[in-house]
Amino acid sequence: MSNATSTDLYEVTMAQSYLSEGMTGSATFSLFVRNLPPDRGFLVCAGLDSVLDFLSAYRVDADDVNVFASVMGRRPEDLAPLLGLEFSGEVRAVPEGHVVLAGEPLLEITAPLPQAQLVETYVLNQLNHQTSVASKCARCVLAADGHPVVDFSLRRTHGIEAGHQAARLGAMVGFAGTSNVAAAHSEGLTAVGTMAHSYIEAFGAEEDAFRAFARSHPGPVTFLVDTYDTVTGVATAARVLRDLGLGPGSAIRLDSGDLGALAIQARTILDAAGLQETRIVASGGLDEFAVDSLVRSEAPIDTYAVGTRIGVCADAPYLDSAYKLVEYAGRPVMKLSSAKVTAPGRKQVFRRPGYADLIALVDEQPPPDGVPLLESVMREGRRVSERAELDTARQRFMADLAALPPAARTIRAPTAPKAELSGRLSSLTADVRRYIEKNLLGGTHGAA
Repeated sequence: MSNATSTDLYEVTMAQSYLSEGMTGSATFSLFVRNLPPDRGFLVCAGLDSVLDFLSAYRVDADDVNVFASVMGRRPEDLAPLLGLEFSGEVRAVPEGHVVLAGEPLLEITAPLPQAQLVETYVLNQLNHQTSVASKCARCVLAADGHPVVDFSLRRTHGIEAGHQAARLGAMVGFAGTSNVAAAHSEGLTAVGTMAHSYIEAFGAEEDAFRAFARSHPGPVTFLVDTYDTVTGVATAARVLRDLGLGPGSAIRLDSGDLGALAIQARTILDAAGLQETRIVASGGLDEFAVDSLVRSEAPIDTYAVGTRIGVCADAPYLDSAYKLVEYAGRPVMKLSSAKVTAPGRKQVFRRPGYADLIALVDEQPPPDGVPLLESVMREGRRVSERAELDTARQRFMADLAALPPAARTIRAPTAPKAELSGRLSSLTADVRRYIEKNLLGGTHGAA
């Protein structure tokens, strides 16, 4: 059984019917986010490499057909037309790291209709999750205002793969490190970590724990100071750090309580002990909102460790995304459902200064000040672009972030730029709507 079975059942039933009806013409599906989640002024496109890996290896084998038949209560022979189906289409997409807006295609797939339909679920799954997490991480970087941010999310993410992706995506938008050992090794990231409260509890006294840890890890070290009483813990850590000469490069970690007030007390104790170079790391349920509050209050915190709320995108755990058919066999198509109208035709997005983006048809010439975002990344089922380098994606993101209007960058109540439709795309949308209402609905439907 391959990843081809990681799909919704209706993708299989539709594909089987298309094949039975001989409907194998070229189809284009466009993937976009209708509306941004609350408190989002932008999204960061991510997940493309996962999609391309999936499409490159896509093939329905005999085991897959047996699985489809089993869940459908059909004989394998009934699903025989699916056997051997591979992805042979074209993908145009926004490269990872680019900032994107509501309504803009992140990706368009053009392939024989059954193929383009069958891959929908997996493609949406990867782009949804990774774009959500990358965008959440980007907001943490903004909130931290130059302070390092590190990823502590692995233990609470929805699966190990999701945790690995969170570590990578954090690094893509500027995180300084991750606690995830596997991700740090495979992605070339800085591994970070301290100790747990259980380590302190296992020793007879807090000072014994700190000294034992320092013997095993000669430095720099980070001591977790809030197992019992935070202020006492900081004083004990300061004494051990000073005695062992481990101040420079070392740190203490605050993981609970009023982090702003405790950081002020901790800084006072450390400075009085001559440990001005010892850093303060804060963790414990942090997200961009909490980090923003702490930074604005000028809390003397040097590094922010974010975890659960980032790895699961706690305040906005999904995107209002769609993968919609926009063209079949050369015929532009659209959906007219209330509040879910789609624009027909293959598209391009032109980025203009100030994020006055223009969504246009694929064959339109760019405006004088516009740069196309979607690039050809796969043709005839094969990659035509190199695998995204993390540094390249990071540079792409940093450039896009710097160009964002200030109102889109704020953490609370941002104002997102809005993309416009080109004149030709608007005209085509109106023409297709009129055709549907006149010829398919008998002129009786006033679609919204």
